Amino acid sequence: MMAKRVLGITAIAILLIGIGWLVPAGRLDAHCDTMDGPVVKTAQAALEKGDVTSILKWVRPQQEAEVREVFKKTLAVRGLGKEAKELADKYFFETLVRLHREGEGAPYTGLKPAGAVEPVVAASDKALDAGSADELTKEITQLVAEGIRHRFAETMGKKRHADESVAAGREFVEAYVEFVHYVERLHTDAAVQADHGAETEKPGGHQH
Repeated sequence: MMAKRVLGITAIAILLIGIGWLVPAGRLDAHCDTMDGPVVKTAQAALEKGDVTSILKWVRPQQEAEVREVFKKTLAVRGLGKEAKELADKYFFETLVRLHREGEGAPYTGLKPAGAVEPVVAASDKALDAGSADELTKEITQLVAEGIRHRFAETMGKKRHADESVAAGREFVEAYVEFVHYVERLHTDAAVQADHGAETEKPGGHQH
């Protein structure tokens, strides 16, 4: 038993030193960096199945060789016991997420725990699992409408007193700028997405 334990620890050490151990630091803002995010979920299923294929979509072609190599070594270490399996799996998750983040041009600073996903992101995943965007669209539309109404009401309230004094006028201008910029951001994002969708439908258009 002791020999097997030592062998397991040695194998893990070789795996981590040979490929390069990354020490996470700080926090991440990306959904794909969470333990219950789609990248790690895909990795967990792939490890149980023993097939790396489903993981490769999360990385760039030039990163594929590294993923395959780490996957192979992780499978080998997993058979050395529970502790070895947990440590090897975690290292593989971190490696995969790091490479995915690099492919996005974003920094990697570690894995977030499960449950650290923003509600809107969780709702997006739920919509994909359900195969319908109806509920998500309803939630987002409601939030947008509330945001517009709140800023509109605040701006209108200040507009009524804008000419009473310089201070009141400046308060109106500040509210006006925030209101207009908010609506402008919403419109710009919506217009860009609509144009992008139209482009993908054209012959030769960009496809994901």
